[in-house]
Formats: sequence, C-alpha cells, structure tokens
Amino acid sequence: MGEGLHVTRPRVLMVDDEKKVADAYALRLNDVAEASVAYGGEEALDTVDNEPPPDVVLLDRHMPELSGDEVLDRLRDRNLRTRIIMVTAIDPDIGILEMPFDDYLSKPVDRGDLHTAVDQQCQVLAYELLGEYFQFAATRGVVAAELDNGDAHDRFDELENEIDELESRVRGLLPEATDLLDAFDEIERKGY
Repeated sequence: MGEGLHVTRPRVLMVDDEKKVADAYALRLNDVAEASVAYGGEEALDTVDNEPPPDVVLLDRHMPELSGDEVLDRLRDRNLRTRIIMVTAIDPDIGILEMPFDDYLSKPVDRGDLHTAVDQQCQVLAYELLGEYFQFAATRGVVAAELDNGDAHDRFDELENEIDELESRVRGLLPEATDLLDAFDEIERKGY
C-alpha cells in the first residue's frame, strides 16, 4: 500500500521528545496529511487543548518528564475523537494489554507502513464518527417533529452543533460518505 491515504488530508500529531525523529516521521506524512509535531508530552497535551483535535496521534512511549503512557491516559481522559498509535522503540510486553491505544508500531517504521497505519485509523475514526452522526441525526429528526417551530431548547441547539461538527469531520475524512449522508437524510422519521 503506502501510495497515499484513502482519507482526505487528515490531521496527524507526531509526539516524540527526539526532535529529529519527530520531524522525520512528520516529513514522511507531509505529502498525505496535515502533520504537526510536539516534542514532549506536555506540548502534545497543550496542542490538543488549543487546536482542533488531530485525527491521529503518533505517540512515543519513552519520553522524559511525561511518558507516552501517561500522555495516552490523559488524552483518553479528554474524550477526544482521535485515534492513537504508539510509535516506539520500546518492545511491547504484557503490560500493553491494559493500554488504551489503537495501534502499536515498533520503530523504525517505513513510510508505506506509516501511511497504511494512519489511513486505517482514519477510516476507523470516520466510520465511528459516521455512526455517531447517524445516531444524533435520527434523534434530531424525531425530536424536531415534536417541537413547535417557535420552541427553543438549549439541548436541541447543542445537538445541532454536535451534528454539524460530526458531519464536517466525516466529510473531511471520507468525501465518498456524501452518498451515505444524503441517503440517511432522505429517510422520513416522523410517524405521521
């Protein structure tokens, strides 16, 4: 594979305390992704807190101050809609069974394998987001039929914003999802 990603320019954050390593991996992705780097755990957490969430985080395990394992836990605590791939020279052991990563690659990782792993995780993310979109949009359709046009409801407005965000991310990751989204919107959900 490795001929490019099937998704459209995903946002990828490479996290490694070794500047040359982080830059090299980001460079391998530049032609197929919007790649950025963080040179440590705290910088990675600041990045995800202050920018739109990345679609994929490539995370080294062995870093001073804040290890990749700790960063992984903190990222999961934030409930981000992102996939996390450990990219590390640390040989896996039985302890990784408890770690909430989505993929584990042992360094060095060649360009083709890196592209394929990122592509796979972005496709998984896109379909997870699509599932959430379908769930929320179905709920919206049913609730909207019950609300009077003049009724304002904060939770309904929040749901609308959530749906818009999900739709935008799905369309950004998988442009071919347009047919699925359009077909879903055409279904009549009112019981009368």
